[in-house]
Amino acid sequence: MSQEKVNRYKEEKANRKEILAKEKRKRTQVKICASVIALFLVCWLGYSVYDMATRPDSSAVELDVTALDEYLSSMNTEAQE
Repeated sequence: MSQEKVNRYKEEKANRKEILAKEKRKRTQVKICASVIALFLVCWLGYSVYDMATRPDSSAVELDVTALDEYLSSMNTEAQE
């Protein structure tokens, strides 16, 4: 091995604890961020389902039956005559 590789290996070996600690902190931060994002998505989905289930029924339909009433009243008047 060249002297440069030997020096790099010695430096890495000397700082191995710090390097491993940094990697462990980074993995922990990634896990925490992923957990927060997953928790947010689950809460959002739960709220959306709850909101849709408890929404009041707004499917009221209004019909204009004046034409039908006029037709039936005209039928009644014709039948009485």
